[in-house]
Amino acid sequence: MRLIGIDIGGTKCSVVTGDENCAVFEKTKIETTDCRSTLDKIYAAVKAAGNADFIGISCGGPLDEAAGIIKSPPNLPGWDDVHICRELEELTGVGCAIKNDADACAAAEWQSGAGKGCRNMVFLTFGTGMGAGLILNGEPYHGKGGNAGEVGHIRLARTGPVGYHKAGSFEGFCSGGGIKQQGQEAARRLFSRGLPGPLYCRTEAELQSVSARTVAEAARKGDAAAKRIFGNVGRRLGEGIAVIIDMLDPEAIVIGGIYPRCRDLLDGGISASVKKEALPFSARGCRILPSYHGEAIGDAAALAVACYEARKRKIQ
Repeated sequence: MRLIGIDIGGTKCSVVTGDENCAVFEKTKIETTDCRSTLDKIYAAVKAAGNADFIGISCGGPLDEAAGIIKSPPNLPGWDDVHICRELEELTGVGCAIKNDADACAAAEWQSGAGKGCRNMVFLTFGTGMGAGLILNGEPYHGKGGNAGEVGHIRLARTGPVGYHKAGSFEGFCSGGGIKQQGQEAARRLFSRGLPGPLYCRTEAELQSVSARTVAEAARKGDAAAKRIFGNVGRRLGEGIAVIIDMLDPEAIVIGGIYPRCRDLLDGGISASVKKEALPFSARGCRILPSYHGEAIGDAAALAVACYEARKRKIQ
């Protein structure tokens, strides 16, 4: 099959051509600006890509997946009730489907990545936020309204960094935004005591530039505050994984985003928490793996949506 994949993000989008193995042939990068201008560029790139058997879209939610509508995602202001699948089908005469990014990434890892061959697997985004895509009994699972897998909303502690509008949530502890909050709070505590700031934030003026990347870099250089933060993130990530293992008993949990880049800082905490919190017989049968597709996961995810839906609709 010749497929077109569209990955829509808050800062950038891409249009790729590829095949059912999520191999990318050609790629066009597009900066995300206002809704209409960005869509016009996406549609022009799709037309330029030529013939295809199916089009797949990966996009942050909320979505109406059945109707093919983007419904005001928080990272896409102004993208309100965009009937993107209908518009693309009218433009190209080719079928089109859309999935939220976590589900699309799960499909990519299941079809051609770290979860290939699994009947039960979970993909964790662990990027700007924390969400999950679920493959259960050999099929993607979305729930009655398409909202299954919102694990970022699980509360891990009564207090803590805020994620998913909830202090102490899985997303609060284990996301890029959550690591930034923890880094800023650790720096503020040092400043309030009249002590030098950590390597990643030497002065109060640098607080807004704190990120998961700068904290990780400082941790690898031996900064005590940064090492404590990533130790805590690893422990909390393990606690969240233990909940998933106990509930779903998957063969694999594949983690994208920050995890493949920071395994050296996280694996110890993950292992300790899973050993402490999860049912031993379920934990022993579950592999915790980095995303196979790595930084290309967005493109692979969009192609995986196209492939899965094409096969579902029996398009050869």
